[in-house]
This record gives sequence, structure tokens and C-alpha cells, in this order.
Amino acid sequence: MSTSSTSHATPRETTEGTVYTVTGGDWDEVVEAAAKADDERIVVNMGPQHPSTHGVLRLILEIDGETVTEARCGIGYLHTGIEKNLEYRTWTQGTTFVTRMDYLTPFFNETAYCLAVEKLLGIQDDIPDRATIIRVLLMELNRLSSHLVCIATGGMELGATTIMIYGFRDRELVLDIYELITGLRMNHAFIRPGGLAQDLPPGAVDQVRAFVKKMRKNLTEYDKLATGNPVFKGRMQGIGHLDLSGCLATGATGPVLRSAGLPHDLRKSDPYCGYETYDFEVPTTDTCDAYGRFLLRLEEMRQSLRIVEQCLDRLEPGPVMVGDKKIAWPAQLALGPDGLGNSLDHIKKIMGTSMEALIHHFKLVTEGFRVPPGQAYVAVESPKGELGVHAVSDGGTRPYRVHFRDPSFTNLQAMAAMCEGGQVADVIVAVASIDPVMGGVDR
Repeated sequence: MSTSSTSHATPRETTEGTVYTVTGGDWDEVVEAAAKADDERIVVNMGPQHPSTHGVLRLILEIDGETVTEARCGIGYLHTGIEKNLEYRTWTQGTTFVTRMDYLTPFFNETAYCLAVEKLLGIQDDIPDRATIIRVLLMELNRLSSHLVCIATGGMELGATTIMIYGFRDRELVLDIYELITGLRMNHAFIRPGGLAQDLPPGAVDQVRAFVKKMRKNLTEYDKLATGNPVFKGRMQGIGHLDLSGCLATGATGPVLRSAGLPHDLRKSDPYCGYETYDFEVPTTDTCDAYGRFLLRLEEMRQSLRIVEQCLDRLEPGPVMVGDKKIAWPAQLALGPDGLGNSLDHIKKIMGTSMEALIHHFKLVTEGFRVPPGQAYVAVESPKGELGVHAVSDGGTRPYRVHFRDPSFTNLQAMAAMCEGGQVADVIVAVASIDPVMGGVDR
């Protein structure tokens, strides 16, 4: 039997799989050539229901043995159509939707949206100081709760379950404050165009002060447990590497960008809500890896506690909604047996005051206020990076279009650059260090 230098022809794909046509040679040679062929390169799906991916994120990985040769994201499994739904609701009702986008950072979604609406209305300077200070207070508490989830779930994915227990323990303390102030643990719709839904309840300031004191003590536990831990460092250092040029090429912001050494923070570079008047630092590291992002988030939580204390010191009695009755939501909320809603005393007052007051209340609640035609872009520094809102009005009572630049969506572009060339097990660490939330990605 004649032998050929090539033991099999070019493979072809069929519905049954790859088919090789043998063109000659004895059987031993065919087997030997097949053994030398690189058959280790396979494509695997990680997700969309994988215990180590945040939410329903699908990762399509091509692996050669244990090494990732190509990595891609598959998104859209949590698509809610929130941006489209906003076009069928009044401007005020929009807050009920946007708070559900990135469900770990609801107050940032609400604030960015309301700032864009207020810019279109031209009432930025009319927002009461007390409302702005409470917005900053809530956002910084939200930065804490978001980072705690990131550290907790990241620890869980590494097998460091104690970090997970600590993270969720401390997050419960923040959620208790949310519940006291807004009546809810998430999906608040508390920040409204023009101000807030209502003022802080009695006892809120004291509870926040007690929380700051307790949280300062608790944060040292993460340092003792993880920061110097050789096992933890060995699992995190050098993983998910993305240098400054990589961050700029992929549009990454937030802790991913600051871990590459660039102190870019919109609270400093393009301040909003009076952030230029607060005393805080923008931490950076130069490690460009998952470990640096962990250290960054710990330090950012300490800085947030500083800002929260400054907010509490600045709070003075005053209104929490603009004075313009054509915009100010007329509700006065109270906690009743069926949850948070309009206070009965307020409704009795409206019903009994005058017919005009009742008509005005009815029109504002059912139709909403009109927003002059135009477009506005506002960006805030969310825990994950730049969260931007582009709002367009055609002069009606509903948005013509609202689009969110969600940092999770943009930061996920860096996933391939972080993972390719690394190990399969390191993909989990890299994705956890990005901290994507699929509610914000799929919108």
C-alpha cells in the first residue's frame, strides 16, 4: 500500500460533526497523525446560567487545553425594554423604570435621569439644597452597597465564602437605611425630577451616623481577611490584566480604569450635585489587575463614608422639591397599612381646599408636566464607572427617547482583552473584577 505524506484530507463540517476523509497510508500512520492533530481546541459556553457569572451573562470561550484562546460575550438574556417603555410613561413615572436598570445602583440611575430631565427643564439651580445633599448621601450609601456585593460575590466565586458572608452582612446594614428612608430595599423611585419623593423620616440621621461608625470598624476586617492573605493575593494578582491603553481602547471607566493608574472620576473632573464642595480622595492603583480593583473598592468605600458624614453635617431644614407647582409632584407620602402611598390627610386637604387644586393635582398625576423640546446629556460616577443619560424631548409630557450609557455594558468590552491567553479558571476572576450587572447591560 502506498503511503502519502498527508494521512488525511482537509476535514469538512457536517451535521454529525467533523468528518475526515483518509486518503492513504497504513492504519498506524493515520492514528499517529490523528494523535498529533490539535484536537484539544474546543468551544464551551460559560453561562448564561453559570454559578460564577454575574446574572445571565453568557461567555463563549474557545479553549486549548486549559488556556483561553478566544473569548466573547453573549448578552441580551435579561432584556427588559426599559428604555422603550420610558417613551410611554410621563417624565416622573420614568424614575420607576430607570431605578430597575442596574438594580445594584438604583439611586445613581434615578439621579442621572432626573439631572437630565432638570437640565431640559432649565431648573438645575432651583433644586433645594436639602434635596441635593440627600441625593449625594443616598448615592454614596449606594456606592457602599454596590461595592459590598462586588466583593462578596467575587469572594464567593473564588471559594472565599467568609468574604461573601461579611459582604452581605454589611450590605444588609445599608439596605436597612434604604428601607427606613424610602420604604424599600431596592427599586426606590425616590429621587424625582425637581427633588425627592419625600423628606428624611425621623431618626434617619442618627441611624446613618451609627452605621458610619460601625462600617468603619467592619471595613478593617476585609483587610485582615483578604488584603494580605497569600492565597487570596495569589488568586487575584496578575489576573484580568488591562493596562491604561487597553482601558482607553475599550472605553472602560470606574475601578477598571483607576486600577491602571488614571485618577479619572466624574465627581472631580465634571462635578454635579455640588461634589466639588466635598472633601474626598480618588484612589488609584497601578497593578492593572483584579487585586488592584479589590483594593480600590475597599478604599472607595472609606471615601464614601467620609462624604456621607459631610452630608449629615450639612443637612439643614428646608424643602426637598422645587417650588414650581407645575413641576412639583403634589404627593405627600405616608407609610400606611398597605405600604408607602399618599397620606390620607393630604388627600382630604386637596379634596376640601378648592376645585382648582383638585383639577391641578389630577392633571399633574395623570398627564404629567411638559418638557421643552431639546436634548441633554448628563453623566454621573456610578460605582462601576461613567453612567450617562441622553434624554430627548419633543415638547410633550413623555420622553421622545432616553438612552443610558451604562458602564457595565461598556466595561464588558474589555472582557476578551482580560481573558484571552489566561486560564479558564481565571475568566471568573476577571469578570468578577469588572463587576457587570446584566440589568444595566441589557436595559
